[in-house]
Amino acid sequence: MLTNDDVLMALASVASPDGSTPLSQSGALSGISIKDDQVFVAIAVSPEEVATLESMRMEAEAAIRAIPGVGSALVILTAETDRGNGHGHPPHGDPKGADHHHGAAPQSNGIPGIKQIIAVASGKGGVGKSTTACNLALGLARLGLKIGVLDADLFGPSMPRLFGLNGRPDLSADGTALQPLEKYGVKVMSIGFLAEDGAAIVWRGPMVMSALTQLLREVAWGELDVLVVDMPPGTGDAQLTMAQTVPLAGAVIVSTPQDLALIDARRGVAMFQQVRVPLLGIVENMSYFLCPQCGARSDIFAHGGARKESERLGVPFLGEVPLDMAIRETSDDGRPIVVSAPESAHAAAYMAIAERVWAKLQEDSGRTRRTPRIVVG
Repeated sequence: MLTNDDVLMALASVASPDGSTPLSQSGALSGISIKDDQVFVAIAVSPEEVATLESMRMEAEAAIRAIPGVGSALVILTAETDRGNGHGHPPHGDPKGADHHHGAAPQSNGIPGIKQIIAVASGKGGVGKSTTACNLALGLARLGLKIGVLDADLFGPSMPRLFGLNGRPDLSADGTALQPLEKYGVKVMSIGFLAEDGAAIVWRGPMVMSALTQLLREVAWGELDVLVVDMPPGTGDAQLTMAQTVPLAGAVIVSTPQDLALIDARRGVAMFQQVRVPLLGIVENMSYFLCPQCGARSDIFAHGGARKESERLGVPFLGEVPLDMAIRETSDDGRPIVVSAPESAHAAAYMAIAERVWAKLQEDSGRTRRTPRIVVG
C-alpha cells in the first residue's frame, strides 16, 4: 500500500523551488493525498514563480509515477502571495491568510479540441444546480453533440454520484494528461475521482485556482462540441478562475422560485455580467410539485419567480423543472432522468432546456469574446 513516505522518498530526487533543496525537505509541499494507486500533491509557490516552475511540477509528477504501484499522479502549484513559513501557511501577522492577488494571470486561450465551454451556476446551494448541469449535458448529448462535464465544485463534487461513476482516471498514452471517465456518452472529470471518499478538501483560493486550471487543461478531453462546467455555488474563486482561464461561451443560472433564492440568483447574474460572460438564461428548478397520488399541484416554493426575474433582467428564460421524487431517485442512483426515463415529462423539460441552450450557443457562435483580466484586491 502506498504511503506518504513513499511519495516523500520519490520527491527527494526533485529540486525544490530554490533549485537545490530536495523538494521533500523544502517545506513547499502543502498537501499529499493518496487514493488506492492515485497520488495527488500540492506545492506552494509564490505567484511570480508559477510560470517558471512548470518543469519542476512535471518532474515531480514523473518521480511519483515511477513509484511501484502508482497508477496516476497529479501535482499542482498553489500560488501564494507570500509562502510565509515555507509550508504554504500564511505568514505570521496575517492570521486570516489574506491573498491580495490570486497568482500569475492564468492562460486565457481556449482548450484544444473543445469548441465551446459553458458554466452552470447558482447564487446559493441547494437549488439543484448539479442535477440540472448533469441532465443538461445529457440532453445536449441526445441532440447528437459530443459533450463533456467538468465538476468544478472542488469542495462538494456531485458528478461521480449523479453519473454513477466510482472509477479512477487513467493516464493518457503519452502520460501527460488524465483520461476522463465516460458514461451515457458523456465524458466526466471530477476531483471526486482523485480524492478519498468523504475526505475534507480544505484549500485556500490559490490552490482552488491551480487545481481547477489543471482539471481543465491536463485532461484528455478529445473533441467536444460543448464542455459543461458544474460550478460551485456562489461567486468566488472558481467562477473568477473560469472567467480568466477560458473564453466561456455562456452561463446558465439555476434558481428556485422563492424570493430568497432569486436574490442570490441576481448576484450570479451580476457577477457573470461583470466579467462579460454571456447569459444563456435562467432555469427555474423545483418549480412546482404534483402529488403522485392525487395529481394535485402545490407551488411549494411559489412559482414563476425565475421567469419574472429573467424578464426583469432581460435574460432568456430557459424553462422550469418540477420538484419530483423521480428526479431525486434517479439522480441518487446514478441514472439521471434524461437517460433512465427519456420519454417522461421531466426528461422533456430538460430536453427543452438543452435545445434552447444549444440554439443560443449557435446564435452567439459568430461572436468572439475576449477573456477579461481580473485582479482581486
